[in-house]
Amino acid sequence: MTTDSQKLFAEISKLSTEQRNPRSMDIDARSTIEILQIINEDDKLVPLAVEKEIPWIAKAVDKIVEALNNGGRLLYFGAGTSGRLGVLDASECPPTFGTPYGLIEGYMAGGKDAMYRAQEGAEDHENHGAVDVMNASVTAVDVVCGIAASRRTPYVIGAVKKAKELGATTLFITCTPRETFNIESVDIPICPFVGPEVIMGSTRMKSGTAQKLVLNMLTTASMIRMGKVYENMMIDLQMTNKKLVERSKRIVMTITGLDYEEATEYLEKSNGHVKTALVMIRAGVTAEEAQERLRKSDGFVRAAIEGKFD
Repeated sequence: MTTDSQKLFAEISKLSTEQRNPRSMDIDARSTIEILQIINEDDKLVPLAVEKEIPWIAKAVDKIVEALNNGGRLLYFGAGTSGRLGVLDASECPPTFGTPYGLIEGYMAGGKDAMYRAQEGAEDHENHGAVDVMNASVTAVDVVCGIAASRRTPYVIGAVKKAKELGATTLFITCTPRETFNIESVDIPICPFVGPEVIMGSTRMKSGTAQKLVLNMLTTASMIRMGKVYENMMIDLQMTNKKLVERSKRIVMTITGLDYEEATEYLEKSNGHVKTALVMIRAGVTAEEAQERLRKSDGFVRAAIEGKFD
């Protein structure tokens, strides 16, 4: 009779993330330089794996933009490294793109304590993920993204299953082959397959890097599609510290050609709102007119400057 532990052992043994890497079999006998070269050579495979997933990442971005424009949220659910990466990506959106806190959030097995210290066993229960989804008050207008390198993490599977039951759009980022993906409750799987880790099972390495790249693409592309970037510059950042105040001035100076004092003056007139300052300068209008143009253009600076409204 096969025990539950034996079934789990067999399942894990078959995972691509748990295989041995033939390129690093003697890494323990190598010099420091050689160890680093082996790691670096394998890391080069990561962006190529992500590139193959761009069609699915694009579908996910479109769903995220639709949700955020219609009162929904983007919520990440993960465990361990995957969970921390989701929390990191979510936490960086408000200062970078001016998103309100709560619009993009990260949840992880074991709660906030797990962000700093591993909570062993927290990821082993599907119902824990389901409970966190319920506590997050997920609805049909939200997008829920599970993150699990191995694809099998119970906490993450429980979260996406419950989210699907509630009508939310579901995404899943995993580093296992697409042909092995079998979670029916996921609308859009994203599967950058990076192969075995340099150190067997250490998914904080290539898998973590791949997940970080995908998360960067999801939120950055979504923010661009929502008008939070002009040319290739962040123009909806919040001036919440001295660095961001000076970055705002530099953005205005770079785009408009004004000097430091002039940029400072326009930011003061616009109450520190970079978008408004840019439209004021480039379109030659008052702060009130600039704000009205931004309203008509749904926040897109280029359209507001050019006066092209749908």
